[in-house]
Amino acid sequence: MAMGNAAYADSRVAPRDEVHYRARAFGPDARALSLLVVNISAQGLMARYDHDLPVGARLRVTLPVVGVVVAEVRWSHLGRIGCELDSAIGVAEYYELLSVLVKGR
Repeated sequence: MAMGNAAYADSRVAPRDEVHYRARAFGPDARALSLLVVNISAQGLMARYDHDLPVGARLRVTLPVVGVVVAEVRWSHLGRIGCELDSAIGVAEYYELLSVLVKGR
């Protein structure tokens, strides 16, 4: 399994909110992926995924409210991946997204 810089994961700008959301995504080879998003912020997310994804892989993740977001895998370890979004989600949209994700728990 590929591991990115562990310091990166610990030096986040924004705290993450805990969620439990099954998301549909598409990997770098356009293959459909099923992710379980376990925490999220306006700049990134952590998800569980049963297979290896290399650091640097680009994903298109479908989320409620905001639609498809493009994310880069920053680290991958033991069935978990940390991703940085290409574009931060706006504050109003993020709180609306969060309310949908938390309500669905």
